[in-house]
Amino acid sequence: MHIMTGKHIPRRTFIRGMGASVALPLLDAMIPAGRLSARAAQAADPTRLVAIEIVHGAAGSNEWGASQNLWSPADTGRGFDLTPSSLLPLDPWRDYLTIISNTDVRHAEAAMAKEIGGDHFRSSSVFLTQSHPKQTESSDVEVGVSLDQMYARRFGQDTPIPSMQLCIENVDQAGGCAYGYACVYTDTISWASPTEPLPMVRDPRVAFDRLFGAGGSAKERASRRRTSRSILDWIAEDVAQLKRALGPNDLQRLDRYLDNVRELERRIQGVEAQNLSGEVRALPEAPAGVPDSFSDHVKLMFDLQALAFASDMTRVFSLKLGRDASSRVYPESGVDTPFHPSSHHGGREAAVTEFAEINKYHVGLLPYFMEKLKEIEEGESNLLDKTMILYGSPMADGNLHNHRRCPLIVLGGAQGRLAGNLHVKAPDGTPMANAMLTLMHELGMDDLETFGDSTGALSLSG
Repeated sequence: MHIMTGKHIPRRTFIRGMGASVALPLLDAMIPAGRLSARAAQAADPTRLVAIEIVHGAAGSNEWGASQNLWSPADTGRGFDLTPSSLLPLDPWRDYLTIISNTDVRHAEAAMAKEIGGDHFRSSSVFLTQSHPKQTESSDVEVGVSLDQMYARRFGQDTPIPSMQLCIENVDQAGGCAYGYACVYTDTISWASPTEPLPMVRDPRVAFDRLFGAGGSAKERASRRRTSRSILDWIAEDVAQLKRALGPNDLQRLDRYLDNVRELERRIQGVEAQNLSGEVRALPEAPAGVPDSFSDHVKLMFDLQALAFASDMTRVFSLKLGRDASSRVYPESGVDTPFHPSSHHGGREAAVTEFAEINKYHVGLLPYFMEKLKEIEEGESNLLDKTMILYGSPMADGNLHNHRRCPLIVLGGAQGRLAGNLHVKAPDGTPMANAMLTLMHELGMDDLETFGDSTGALSLSG
């Protein structure tokens, strides 16, 4: 264990055991009394960023669905009603909710005749880059640098992991997909450079080991897992030593954090045991660490992100909730129509309403994440107040494969930069890149003048 005796414990403190390396949460003992001004403290504690993409757009982006306010509410400003909207599960969290409606993702559209029909296979690459991808099925892919990676370059370099990329669907397909596009365009939303797509991790076990198993070799980690012991068992003595130097508040905070690590590990172990039991799986191709339940999988990924933020292992995540043209069924939504066919509702009112229920189910998982972040206290605040969560799609009406009136919301307090309880409707024809440029300014990248096809920043004042 690396602990500096004296006036305070370093923020970057790890407790290490065989195949385990557990970073600690922010403790009062890590804050040097009287040494940091408020401005310096904020500079040392940048906003955490999560960018979440859901594919196929939203029912409220269909012409009839928009008239029924199935995504964005009728009223702008702060007095909006979410009752008919797929965003209704966020109503208790409206103080942390900013709705940005009526923006377009034009670079996801076909730029020439040979690109027509390829919307599903280029859209994901546009979401966080707001750039048009080069049509190719080879390795000479090119699109743009994604927002999350631009932020990680500036504010993630002093963390052990500058950024992490997670996904829920299978995204390990190589080569070409369809309409002349390489599969990588639809397999990731994070681009470190215009020609460097970043792989996304689907298996919670892999993500957990990256966050908490970096202290040993792959062989050591595998050996530890075969014992069925917790990673906390390997660091128990050092934890006990650390606790003797902590005050009551820090002891409570540390215990809660370690309990959460253990609970997450236990759930992953349970998933692996179930999936290796020989019982028939709903997702037979998925790794053993991947739950068959979509909700369980997403919640594990949210828990991983919350703990990573708490320990400052990383400040930047991207999460891809689906893969374009996926025919997954979401039984918990109450809809038994597969996702892709459901998005091709033909404009029929009953079918559009059914697709809206799937949208609501997806949105309904976000409060779980927000609650987890809010429960983690840091100083005078909590992680939800310190986080910005982007949630949206580069597609609008999945039935028509268009990219006008795309769904986009922002959650969290972003260190006080987002007031929440706000619906901003952009003027017709506004690029989503304008909204993202504004959000990048709120994240501290206020020197940026353009992003993607932006024509200027979009005001988020109520």
